[in-house]
Amino acid sequence: MARPKKLPTIINEAEIQALTAQANSRYVTGHRNRVMMQLMLSIGLRLAEVVNLRWDDIDFLSEVLMIREGKGMKDRTLFIKDNNWRGVDDKTALQEWKERQAEELGELPEYVFTTMSANSSGNQLNDRYVQAMIRRYSKRAGINKKISPHTLRHTFATRLYKHTKDIAVVQKALGHSDLSTTMVYVHLVSSDVEKALSNVKDEK
Repeated sequence: MARPKKLPTIINEAEIQALTAQANSRYVTGHRNRVMMQLMLSIGLRLAEVVNLRWDDIDFLSEVLMIREGKGMKDRTLFIKDNNWRGVDDKTALQEWKERQAEELGELPEYVFTTMSANSSGNQLNDRYVQAMIRRYSKRAGINKKISPHTLRHTFATRLYKHTKDIAVVQKALGHSDLSTTMVYVHLVSSDVEKALSNVKDEK
C-alpha cells in the first residue's frame, strides 16, 4: 500500500501536556478551553462538532456523547467513561464544566462551549476563535509545528491505533465512511516506528 505523500501533523505526549497546560482553569475561559482541547484529544471531535455540541447530546448516566449529523450527515456514538485508556476523565471534566458554566451564566445554555465575556455570555463559540486559541496556546507552549484543531483529532486517532492496533475501531471512532481515509494513521504509526529504529541504529 502506497504511503500518502504528506502525513498529517500530530503532537507527542510532552507537547500535549505543554499545550493543555496553557489553559488556566482558574479562569472560566481557560477552564472551557481546557475541556474543549481534552475532548478533541481524547475522543477525536472535529472543530464543527465541538462548537455545535449541545448538553442534550450528552447522557452522563450511560456515559455516552452523541454526535448528531456529523460530517456526511451521519450520527455516531462516543463514550466518556471514567478512567479510560486515554488516562483522562472526560465525564467528570464535562460535569465540572457544566456546573461552572451554569453558575457563571445564571442558567445552563443550550451549547456546551459558549462565550463567557461580560457582553456576550452564553452565545455559541465561533470556529475562528477556537482555531486562533489553539494557535496561540501552541506558540506559548513552544511547539514548533503548525497546530490546528484538526491536529488534535489526528493525534487522537494515532494514539487510538497504537493502543488498539485495530484500524476498524479508529474508523468507527472518527466516523469515516471510507476505510482508506483512516489508513493514514497506520502510516503515521509505521513512520514513528521507523524513526525510533533509525535512532537506535544511530546510537550504536
